[in-house]
Amino acid sequence: MPALIFDCDGVLADTEQHGHLPAFNRTFTDFNVPVQWSVEEYAEKVKIGGGKERMRSILTPELANSLGLKDDAAVDEAILAWHQRKTAVYKDMVASGVMPARPGIARIVQEAHDAGWTLAVASTSAEPAVRAVLTHAVGEGLAKHFAVFAGDVVPAKKPAPDIYLLALRELNLDPDDAIVVEDSANGLRAALGAGLRTLVTVSGYTRQEDFTGASLVVSSLGDPGGEAAEVLADDAGADVPGAVTLATLQAILSTPRPGRGGATLTTPLTPTETP
Repeated sequence: MPALIFDCDGVLADTEQHGHLPAFNRTFTDFNVPVQWSVEEYAEKVKIGGGKERMRSILTPELANSLGLKDDAAVDEAILAWHQRKTAVYKDMVASGVMPARPGIARIVQEAHDAGWTLAVASTSAEPAVRAVLTHAVGEGLAKHFAVFAGDVVPAKKPAPDIYLLALRELNLDPDDAIVVEDSANGLRAALGAGLRTLVTVSGYTRQEDFTGASLVVSSLGDPGGEAAEVLADDAGADVPGAVTLATLQAILSTPRPGRGGATLTTPLTPTETP
């Protein structure tokens, strides 16, 4: 049975600039951390996989000392507290509807579900945040049919392939039957590393990135009668009549699958805290 595995941020909704960035900055203010990322600065931070990791990147020895974080344990405790607050702020933003689903998401999910496809999300974001975005994007009914792999369930985050290798293993999927939907070069590298065909829907921060190896690159999935999908690259020779359809996905599945290059899954972590 075919499977469709989505990344979350930038794929289900264009969440980075209008969700994660203000949530990070609000959290820094709440904890009296003298950092406020600009849109341009955050464009570099999104290249770091994982919210905790992005937060950790600000902690120079000087800043850590000024915040009273005297050792690694204190830093870890602070990062955890900051990230819990950031996740709560972000979930409230999702619930408020400020980040609508990207074009075509609800449509293609409904079509895939009706056709019996396996549905999943594989993301480096915190699981509560991923589930909030997913539910808002496709509705509670369809969201219940998704398997969600998120946060610290694997030790190496994208561009490592671990999250996709875990999804394949846990869902007992044949890689030949799976398509990944990503929006970033890091996500594409992760999917290709797992030997998976990948459809890229570029987002605000990623349009200029290198998507070599993607089966198809589009501006969005598109919706009939709404925003049309612009084809940016089409290695699969798939038909995109203004929107990515199940027929488009079947055409991608008929093309050769990328090699895994020897990638193997590290033993998954059993996190004590969601990221």
